[in-house]
Amino acid sequence: MKILRIRTSEREELVEISGRVADAVREAGVTEGLVYLWAMHTTCSLTVNENADPDVGTDMVRKMRELVPLRDAYYRHMEGNSDAHVKTSLFGPGLTLIVHQGRVVMGRWQGVFLAEWDGPRTRSVAVKTVSC
Repeated sequence: MKILRIRTSEREELVEISGRVADAVREAGVTEGLVYLWAMHTTCSLTVNENADPDVGTDMVRKMRELVPLRDAYYRHMEGNSDAHVKTSLFGPGLTLIVHQGRVVMGRWQGVFLAEWDGPRTRSVAVKTVSC
């Protein structure tokens, strides 16, 4: 298992980590199998989305702000980051990706992203590659 440390720079943003995931798979030496990714936090998540146009990430963050506002009268969690917990649960903390011929199987425009909802912080993502 490998732990990726991802530094975020804003409260909410999508940070592409595709290259770091690919490096971890290559280092593991697995040619056919799966790679499991797990965000080790309750206020950030993982997702696969378009990596060709940075506006996609911007659009995702803006839509999540609209759907799950920073402040709301019904939030009970006292740390002031209830929205981040909700956003993380909507996206999910984990991903499973296919490894074929030593590479992560992704579509032409797809990338792996850490979705930060309570930054800036340094985040940890566990990467476990297994042979099948």
